[in-house]
Amino acid sequence: MPRLSVIIVNYNAGDRLRRCVEHLDRQTFRDFETIILDNGSTDGSLDPVRAKGPAVILDEVGANLGFAAANNRGARRASGDWLVFLNPDAYAAPDWLEQLVAAAERYPWADAFGSTQLNAADRDKIDGAGDVFHIAGIPYRGYFGWPASALPAEGECFAPCAAAAMYRKSVFDSLGGFDERFFCYGEDVDLGFRLRLSGGRAVQVKAARVLHEGSGVTGRHSDFTVYHGHRNRIWLAYKNMPSALLLIGAPFRLVTDAALFVKFAIGGGLPAYCKALIDGYVGAFSLREARKAVQRARKLTVADVAGLLVWSPLKLIRREGRIAAVGETPAASPSARE
Repeated sequence: MPRLSVIIVNYNAGDRLRRCVEHLDRQTFRDFETIILDNGSTDGSLDPVRAKGPAVILDEVGANLGFAAANNRGARRASGDWLVFLNPDAYAAPDWLEQLVAAAERYPWADAFGSTQLNAADRDKIDGAGDVFHIAGIPYRGYFGWPASALPAEGECFAPCAAAAMYRKSVFDSLGGFDERFFCYGEDVDLGFRLRLSGGRAVQVKAARVLHEGSGVTGRHSDFTVYHGHRNRIWLAYKNMPSALLLIGAPFRLVTDAALFVKFAIGGGLPAYCKALIDGYVGAFSLREARKAVQRARKLTVADVAGLLVWSPLKLIRREGRIAAVGETPAASPSARE
């Protein structure tokens, strides 16, 4: 059995998929299998993969299941003890898997590991170093747009970005995997939030590096990205925030909604954003049972959860990340560490 299962979800990624797989072929750590889920691509992006034959496990789904459902399907096929999720627009350094495995050995109490994501178009800029969740209900990639020289030291993050991340399979399965209702965007932060609420911990590995285009397939400012990103941030907060923090954060979320309305009214994308708000708030009612289940399973106090969030508006605007020094004892609570 391979130690790792690398899962890639493809949907009309073009030549990016070939480049992604070629970088996997150069990995110094070799004890892994590669599983590619294709969501009904029509652009010929699978042709180079098919040519590789049995070296890659290819699952041609035939329809667009979305990022969350396709990754869950890949996880069910996986044989490894660890699941490694990789976007087709992410290109791994040769020692990427080696660094993730080494981190898992250094921190046996951690269940998830994130990678340093550098901008594929300008590797001197950070694309992300650990996901962050703001009290205003906004998830974001930490240090996005910052110079690579500002990368923080290795430490604990709120959640790893699933564009290039590793999860313990047994824990991933116990959490129910990605929430397939999210379809695409925010499902990794939702998973990370549920992991933290259950008492699990995540480590951001500075030395594990990939080049990432960031919405290279869907488009960073497309209607698709705007709609799913903003609908899902509403669901994320409702599903995972303890009631006290959900109430405290309500004014911040309303101000954020209004500010973004003005932004999209001026810059374009307003219809997609308005639909996201409507579907986000109306659709939240369908998550009531999921919310109850998450809160029943929560092992952290409200104070602990509050300590995991970013509260400063300035840090949100600057996309400042939050990487905490690793606690000296694995049992230390988040509030005690930070």
